[in-house]
Amino acid sequence: MAWFAVYTKSRMEKKVALRLQEAGIEAYCPVSKKRKQWSDRKKWVEEPLFRSYVFVNIDLAKQSPIVRRTLGVVNFLYWLGKPAVIQDAEILAIQQFLSDHLEVESIGNSVQVGDFITIDTGALKGQTAKVVGIKNKHEVRLRIDSLGYELVAKIDNSGQ
Repeated sequence: MAWFAVYTKSRMEKKVALRLQEAGIEAYCPVSKKRKQWSDRKKWVEEPLFRSYVFVNIDLAKQSPIVRRTLGVVNFLYWLGKPAVIQDAEILAIQQFLSDHLEVESIGNSVQVGDFITIDTGALKGQTAKVVGIKNKHEVRLRIDSLGYELVAKIDNSGQ
């Protein structure tokens, strides 16, 4: 059993995750809450953190046909000709980060700057991370290397 990233049709991430779960597959679609404004109201909505991606924890040899046949699935994400394996620690780091921060967005990254560090305090203690900077002391960034993404959280200093 390992975690793999599955590429989905546009705007079908949550539906694909639900269909996979109904088929007995452990699926994870990380979502972030965002405050949306319409002309007559404001509302909190949950949006997928990674557009067109869902994570599945499967035995690739046995369960990949079920995943591939699921309505809305395009294919697995490949790395060097094989389905890309996502580390358990990275899935746990995403889950922890989302539980610690309200509004989170992902940014695809292609720049590789800074040093690798091991976080020694807080909720992400023991995690290895790439330092990518702090913006105005109001933004925290966690880089997930195997996905090529950064998670960005705005810090509210008003005590909420």
